[in-house]
Amino acid sequence: MSQAVAVSAPIPVRIPVREIAPWAFFAGLLALIALYFVSAEQGAFAIFANSYIHEFVHDGRHLLAFPCH
Repeated sequence: MSQAVAVSAPIPVRIPVREIAPWAFFAGLLALIALYFVSAEQGAFAIFANSYIHEFVHDGRHLLAFPCH
C-alpha cells in the first residue's frame, strides 16, 4: 500500500541589499584590477618597470583580444 506524504515547499531566504552591496563593490573592484592588469599593464599606463606582469597575463591578453605586440 502507498501512503500520501505531504511535501512542504522550501521557503526562500531573503538577503537584504545592505548585506550584498559591500561584497558586490569588492567583487567589482577586483574585476577592475584584473582588467587593468590584463589590458593596460606594460603598455601606456605601466606601474611596474619589469615585464613579469606582462608575461604572466600574456595569454589572457590574446584570449580577450587585447593587443600586446
